[in-house]
Amino acid sequence: MKRNATAVWQGSIKEGSGNITTQSTTLNNTQYSFNTRFADGVGTNPEELIAAAHAGCFTMKLSANLTEAGFTADKLETKCEINLDPSKGEIVESHLTLTASVPDLTQEKFDELVADAEKNCPISKLLNTTITVDATLA
Repeated sequence: MKRNATAVWQGSIKEGSGNITTQSTTLNNTQYSFNTRFADGVGTNPEELIAAAHAGCFTMKLSANLTEAGFTADKLETKCEINLDPSKGEIVESHLTLTASVPDLTQEKFDELVADAEKNCPISKLLNTTITVDATLA
């Protein structure tokens, strides 16, 4: 299975801009620029896209873990915060905050399944950074 996206950039780093299009066209010529990455401009940025990918991937992996363990979530909601250190020019952390509602699931089993999802979702495996999770079973 292969997926793709295309980025096009024109101009200098601060005055230029670009757009990103995904294979599915969910993002279709979506604007990004220096301001959308380092200030409050309108558009997206690579870190936001990584955050979306990590939140989605982790949540799907946890859902798979729950299913394999015989549980079905009423709701899994994950927020991912990507921390980019501009002075280092690298992502230094991906922090996941999960709120889960899963009937009949013990805290011990929940913690085990979350830890596995954190370690083994494909995006976690791809990222070469610190990954942390705050998980709440409601």
